[in-house]
Amino acid sequence: MADAMSLGSLRAIMSARRPSVIEFHDRDRRDIQYSLILNYYEQVVLKRRLFQMDLRDLRVFVAVVEEGGILKASRKMHRVPSNISTRIKQLEGSMNSQLFYRHKQRLHLSPSGELLLPYAVKMLRLAEEATCALVGTVPSGILRLGALESTTASRLPGVLADYHKVFPDVKVELTTGTNDALIAAVLDRRVDAAFVAEAPTGGELASLPLFTERLTLISFIGHAAVRKPQDVANDSVIAFPNGCAYRRRLYRWLGDTRGVTTRTLDLASYHAIVACVGAGAGVALVPESVLEAMPQARVQRHALARQYSHVVTPLIWRPKEQSPALGVLVAQLNRRSRTPPAAERGRR
Repeated sequence: MADAMSLGSLRAIMSARRPSVIEFHDRDRRDIQYSLILNYYEQVVLKRRLFQMDLRDLRVFVAVVEEGGILKASRKMHRVPSNISTRIKQLEGSMNSQLFYRHKQRLHLSPSGELLLPYAVKMLRLAEEATCALVGTVPSGILRLGALESTTASRLPGVLADYHKVFPDVKVELTTGTNDALIAAVLDRRVDAAFVAEAPTGGELASLPLFTERLTLISFIGHAAVRKPQDVANDSVIAFPNGCAYRRRLYRWLGDTRGVTTRTLDLASYHAIVACVGAGAGVALVPESVLEAMPQARVQRHALARQYSHVVTPLIWRPKEQSPALGVLVAQLNRRSRTPPAAERGRR
């Protein structure tokens, strides 16, 4: 009955006199129907509010989460902070839920916000895919990538240059970090994909093997030949902080899998690592490609066995949430990985 009633009928019923509590018990079936109609009307209004999410509000919401606050989000989106605050309040109103806890001028995701975030990311990506499919345009928007510093310096310049030539409408945002930090960033949806040293096991992430790296142990010039771990027993290890895959590999070679007995100097860039090694501060395990990009480096190289020196850098991403911009990058990299370098082709 309620489904077939017109809006005018609903208004007529709602404008009627409400029964008192005493009278309610003496009412017949018509009054019960009146109550059911009102409940149905309230549910319809609530459901309509819940589905009135604006994609622009969702974009603001995701930006606030990614940037860690309203001020940074406003700078990224080129808006005034008050506009960002208004959008967040509108979204909270449409969802009938508090998405952030506000404490001392800082925002913290509420349980409702945590629940909404992955759906918001998916909806924005689906909207972008739908636009590209309907309009027939090339990919656009933002592609957030993560990479090891060594990969960024020695492998990505050509990759990103080729990508930008073909897809100039895609804005690439690149973040560097350790292997473990980058994997966490992909899983947490802070980046769309990442170039790492060790692809995680399990089926949650897809991976594409790309660059073959050869690691070498370096020391100051004049250091005695290094053939076994005992030859560097008195040297400190210079490496990226915990979470670095190359650091773990060097610890395994040293026989100190947990890194608890090795003196370690943590640095955050290869330039600093190579400079400190050259000055005699310790030894380090670095990719040959990094040393090739630093011809001025004054260090001595020591080869290690293949099980410690051979690494293949993969790209990892969430396959169920692949945006058009990421899809074409994966396709480009796939073609690159199947094409041998020019020098190798010439030898065939």
